[in-house]
Amino acid sequence: MMNLIILLAVVVAAGAVLSVQAAINGRLGETVGVLRSSLLTFVVGAVSTGLLIVFFEPAHAVSLLDVPKWQLSGALFGVVYMMVMVGAVPRVGTAVATVAVIVGQLGMGMLIDHFGWLGNPAIELSGSRILAMVLLGLALVFMYRSSTRQA
Repeated sequence: MMNLIILLAVVVAAGAVLSVQAAINGRLGETVGVLRSSLLTFVVGAVSTGLLIVFFEPAHAVSLLDVPKWQLSGALFGVVYMMVMVGAVPRVGTAVATVAVIVGQLGMGMLIDHFGWLGNPAIELSGSRILAMVLLGLALVFMYRSSTRQA
C-alpha cells in the first residue's frame, strides 16, 4: 500500500512539473514561436533520455524496430500535445489549459479502460467515473469563465 501511495505522489508531482513546463514553454513559444519552442523541448528531451539509456537502461530482448509499428505512434501524440500547449497557454492560461488537457486525458483514459483498447486490461465504466468526468468538465467551465472575466 505504501508503494502505491509513493507512486501516486510521484505521478502527482509529474503532473505539477507538466504545468510548470507548459507555463515556461508558453512564454518561450510567444517569444520564439511554437515550433522552435517545441523543437527545443524535444531536442533536450532526446539528449537527456539518450544519456539515461546509455548509462542506466538495462538490455531488452526487443528493440524499437521490433515492436508493432502502432506502438511508435505515441511519440507523434507527444508532439501534438507539446505544440498545442505551447500555443494555448498564452491565450487561456496555464490552469485552464492544464484542466482542459486533464479532461481530454480522463475522457480518453476512461474509454481505453472501458473497452480495453491498445492492449490494456478492461476496467468497467462506472457511475463514479462518469460523475468525476462531469465534475471535472464543470471545473473547466468555471475556471475558463473566471479567467475570461478578469481579462
